[in-house]
Amino acid sequence: MDARLNFFATRTGTKVIKSLMTLGKDLKDMPLPAATQELVSLRVSQINGCAVCIDMHTKEAAAAGETALRMNLVAAWREAAVFTEAERAALALAEEGTRVADGAGGVADKVWAKAAEHYDEEQLAALVTLISFMNMANRANIITRQPAGDYVAGQFH
Repeated sequence: MDARLNFFATRTGTKVIKSLMTLGKDLKDMPLPAATQELVSLRVSQINGCAVCIDMHTKEAAAAGETALRMNLVAAWREAAVFTEAERAALALAEEGTRVADGAGGVADKVWAKAAEHYDEEQLAALVTLISFMNMANRANIITRQPAGDYVAGQFH
């Protein structure tokens, strides 16, 4: 599959992609556990069907020491006993924050409250930003049909 658009072939695309890469790096440096960041990024990308982001985040998670078992079970995290309560709260927030069109009320108060039990304000800010960022990245990649499979962990750092 060929991409519909090479972002780096235009001034606009290059400028935006460079900004997004900077934001992505800034997110990695925020006070949210690396495992949580990768699991959330992976789950959002699974929901949206973004193959290039699934490729990227499974490889980044593996490079950071995440197990294949947990990565394989993130799509069914509710039934899997391998996630902490904090990770479950983050995954629930990620799902509701991604599926806003599916739930007329957006993110439920109980989902937010559960996340707030496990994460402080700084971490919640990072989590909300990460979820929003991943949804935007997924959509840009899906619209332009970016191909998956050749990502190398650390390629954008």
